[in-house]
Amino acid sequence: MAAFFYSSLRPSTIPLHHLSFSPQLRAVSTAATAPTHNFRVVFAAGGTGGHIYPAIAIADHLKTFHPNAQFLFVGTPTGMEAQAVPSAGFLFTPAPAAPLRRPFLSLHNLLVLPFILANSVLQNLRILHEFDPHVVIGTGGFVSFPTCLAAAVRGVKLIIQEQNSAPGIANLVLSLFAHKICVAFDSSVDCFWQRDKCVVCGNPVRLSLMNGASKAAGRRRFFPGAEVEKVVVVLGGSLGSYAINIALLNVYCQMLSENDGLFVIWQTGTDAFPEMESLVRTHPRLLLSPFLHDVDLAYAAADLVVSRAGAMTCYEILATGKPSILIPSPHAAEGHQLKNAKLMAGVAGSRVITEDELDSATLRNAIQGIIGNDNLMREMSERALKAAKTKASAEIAKLVISLTSEVDSSS
Repeated sequence: MAAFFYSSLRPSTIPLHHLSFSPQLRAVSTAATAPTHNFRVVFAAGGTGGHIYPAIAIADHLKTFHPNAQFLFVGTPTGMEAQAVPSAGFLFTPAPAAPLRRPFLSLHNLLVLPFILANSVLQNLRILHEFDPHVVIGTGGFVSFPTCLAAAVRGVKLIIQEQNSAPGIANLVLSLFAHKICVAFDSSVDCFWQRDKCVVCGNPVRLSLMNGASKAAGRRRFFPGAEVEKVVVVLGGSLGSYAINIALLNVYCQMLSENDGLFVIWQTGTDAFPEMESLVRTHPRLLLSPFLHDVDLAYAAADLVVSRAGAMTCYEILATGKPSILIPSPHAAEGHQLKNAKLMAGVAGSRVITEDELDSATLRNAIQGIIGNDNLMREMSERALKAAKTKASAEIAKLVISLTSEVDSSS
């Protein structure tokens, strides 16, 4: 048994340049195994799109300041980050991580998780030793925790970025070691013990959203040649939502028949797509998709967004100025989504429907009540745009560079 635990705790001996990357990324990896004078940043990001895409947005913006910079993303081998990060053109290397389970005093948390965490921290220490970053940036969640903890052990400058209105356990603990804490909302500052570290930046939104396609271009992408009056975009988060799918399944036909100019873009989630595809009747004004890779065009086309209340989706709604109906997931850690939804109701007038309240009639009435009232839609859009901080990526990038300058000047 002791031998088993010892072997499981040893960091992987696979060099970074032996991992399976594209030729371009493999070349960067090989160069990164020895210290150079290039600017180097490690991102600890994974689990859901809400943690991954902010990191990618920051990296994209850092490239504008440092075109020759080297970036390394660390995440789990089976999470969506393993595909999303290389697809965005960045180097990725895997390391194990596991979440806390409920209840907190479970056998998994007490007996298994400490060994997984120790193994992951050891692997991350080796990764940081080889890549030798100037800064480590963590975007929250259990995936980022071991990498950021390893950064603290090595004395590497650490920035954490909190997308939600209130932080989770991982970022609360990491805030003790972080040099800076980037938060999305003014109210988030009071949630941290060391408020002087906090910088209110907003949430980093991907460049494709910020550049903004026109409404006409978005509609041509999804409904070419159609005379479109209103578009409702339904998002269940990066993993999909069974509750939203079922509520919409029982009412989409009625809504389309009652509104001749209404079109619906419906992201079901990858796992739910085969079932939904078999149940949903083909309709020329309905587009069913497992995942919207060109979500920037979906936002551009939208008059109303129906969605879960993940932090990044909420901020994308603000940044694009879209009226919204939010259905927070009751399964989100620490009740994040309900807190996000309540904040959105206050700053942007979002309509909030809890999952307990959700049924087909409630969803239909909420959609009809908004798309049938142009003045309300205009007001919601204006409030959303006013609440958005659209320069988050640039501000965080400048913060990263300033920390790097401190390192250079002190060395």
